[in-house]
This record gives sequence, C-alpha cells and structure tokens, in this order.
Amino acid sequence: MEIPTIVIPPVENIETISIPLPTGNVPFYRPLVVPPSDLRKPEGVQAEATDEVDTGIRNVNIPILDFDVPLPENEILITASTTAVVSVAATLTATAAFKWVVTAMKPILKTTWKKISQSKKKA
Repeated sequence: MEIPTIVIPPVENIETISIPLPTGNVPFYRPLVVPPSDLRKPEGVQAEATDEVDTGIRNVNIPILDFDVPLPENEILITASTTAVVSVAATLTATAAFKWVVTAMKPILKTTWKKISQSKKKA
C-alpha cells in the first residue's frame, strides 16, 4: 500500500516594503526684537545714507499747533473733489426728481384706487 504524499513547494521570501515614518513641519516664528525706546547711537557713528522715495505726499505745517498735516498731490485732490461734487449733485437731483414724481402721481393713484375699490364694492 502506498501512502499519498503532498509535495509542498519551497517557501519564497517576500520582501517587505519600507515605509518611512511621517514627519510634520512644526510651525515656528522668528522672534521680533524691539529695541528700547531710549536707544541712541554711540558717539562717532554716522547714520547710513538712505534713498528717500518720493511718495507724492507733501506736508503742510500748521503754525499755531506746530503740526505737519500730509497733503496728497494735486491730481488726487482734484479727482476726489470732482467725485464728491458729482455725487452730491446726482443725489440732490435724484431727490428733487423723486419728490416731483410723488407729487405728480399722488392724485392719479388716489383716483385709480377709488375706482378699483368702487368696482369691488359693486361686484
């Protein structure tokens, strides 16, 4: 009598995948260093020359208060004042036109309302 046998194939080595651990970007900030209010330059040190950029804003000095008030360029002032004048004129004109329409339409609406209400009473 023959005993059945099972032939088992050889075991294959399966390579495991290497997954790197996740890393997180931790937020950080650069600390802001505020100099003291009484900071002064040492003796004999010259200030660096800075190129001043023309921002287009002039300063007008008020003599009584000895206070500088910034004043923009003429083009900006003209544009702002023109816009203000046009908007005020448009608002006043629209208000006057609306009042005129209301006074003109009031009698017409009253007579129409009376006719509608009378026709509903008859029906």
